[in-house]
Amino acid sequence: MDRRERRVDAVMPVSVLIIGFAIFAQGTSELMLAGLLPELATDLGVTIPQAGLLISGFALGMLVGAPASAILTLRWPRKRAMIAFLAIFVLAHVVGALTSSYAVLFAARFAGAFVYAGFWAVGGSTAMALVPPDRRGRAMSMVAGGLTVATVIGLPAGTWIGQNLGWRGAFWGVAVLAAVAMLAVLAKVPDLRHATTPRVRDELRGLAVPRLWLSYAMTAVSTAALLGTFSYLGAMLVDTTGLDADWVPAVLLTYGIGALLGIAVGGRAADRRPLGILAAGFTGLLITSIALALTAAHPIPVVILVVLLGLAGFGTNPALNSRVFRIAPAAPTLAVAGNTSAFNVGISVGPWLGGVALTAGLGYPAVAWIGGCLAVVTLALLAIETRLARAHRFTVPHGDRQYCAAL
Repeated sequence: MDRRERRVDAVMPVSVLIIGFAIFAQGTSELMLAGLLPELATDLGVTIPQAGLLISGFALGMLVGAPASAILTLRWPRKRAMIAFLAIFVLAHVVGALTSSYAVLFAARFAGAFVYAGFWAVGGSTAMALVPPDRRGRAMSMVAGGLTVATVIGLPAGTWIGQNLGWRGAFWGVAVLAAVAMLAVLAKVPDLRHATTPRVRDELRGLAVPRLWLSYAMTAVSTAALLGTFSYLGAMLVDTTGLDADWVPAVLLTYGIGALLGIAVGGRAADRRPLGILAAGFTGLLITSIALALTAAHPIPVVILVVLLGLAGFGTNPALNSRVFRIAPAAPTLAVAGNTSAFNVGISVGPWLGGVALTAGLGYPAVAWIGGCLAVVTLALLAIETRLARAHRFTVPHGDRQYCAAL
């Protein structure tokens, strides 16, 4: 290995961390409204469920934006695409910070999410290209770890800023973070180019793998189970649990700590035992959701369960993200884009179902019950996936079975 190759090897982990930091900056915007719904609803003159739709609107932008932006920029150099996405994201948050219109804010959230989804697709595939195949799970845990750090630091910090400086201050903070991330990508991420000119037709053909769509279904349903509960967590802590609003950022911080632990453990296991980590995470999500519904009025068990909710919910993320490369290797960009869309189907559906329950007057514990029901569906999908994976291992040559075991 010559000096230039050693230098490239040395910069790759830094590049992956920078991509993770950019996800942190953008992910903070995705999550921070969960702690700002009461203040935002009052300022804009809307109900809390309507304010909650700003979370769903962001998810809808990502749902549409992941495949659309990935296709539009498929032939671009990856670095150029990431910088363009971040620049538009900054602009969307400046507009959001300045507006007093709910409709304009919704549109700004949608636009920011659209390009955030594109960054996820291109950034994720770039991170995977920077590491060998047997380390993709860990690399993806570093990238997705940006979202976890957004949960640990960005979410409570955004909530604190919103409560003390107004929700607009939180939007300005996100714009500054995203601008810093854009400069870091420009300075340090290698300008990777495709070995061959990618064609949309070839990548679309690479998506025609039934197990890939089953994996997408697990991603969507498990995310709906988690995010339905999480989106209204701040409001539940005040309304049902009876905590003072000043304690909400601290409790959300414990959720983030659990998420950080979950993604660290999940990242290490994702390359070796993806189905095992999925089974453990989905089961934990089921148990935690039911327990949260039963104890929602009691502060001590709720705080403990919030930690476990983050642990179970985020522990599956590295496996759900990295395994799509093995299942659909012929579509490295669109496979990630599809998984990003699947995550955001869940992020859209979860808060919407929770809002339906709250509008019907069922109360915040009903939201956790919905999460438990969705977790049961996820476990059923995993059982089907496990059976298909076992059948697949027995239909390939013996020498390839170790590779297929990680599918």
